[in-house]
Amino acid sequence: MPVKVLKNEGRELRIRVIDGDHTALQLFRSRLNGRDDVEYANYFQNHPDLDDPELYVRTVKGKKANKILKDICSEITKEFSSIKL
Repeated sequence: MPVKVLKNEGRELRIRVIDGDHTALQLFRSRLNGRDDVEYANYFQNHPDLDDPELYVRTVKGKKANKILKDICSEITKEFSSIKL
C-alpha cells in the first residue's frame, strides 16, 4: 500500500494512501485511537472515484506520530503473519 507523506511535523502526520480502502484505513484508525499516546486519528475520503483517502494522526505532546504509525504497522504485520490457514 504506497503512501505519500503530506505532513510530518513531530506530533502531526498526514499521509495519502494510494488505492486505500475503508477496511484498511478503519483498521489503522481504530488501532491509533485505542492508544493513550494518540490524541486524534481519522481518515478522510473526498471523492471516492477521484481522490485517494488520507490518514491524519495527532499525538499527545512529546510523542512522534510517524513512530507510532510505524509501531502500529509492525503490530498488524505480526498479527497477520501468525495466521494459520
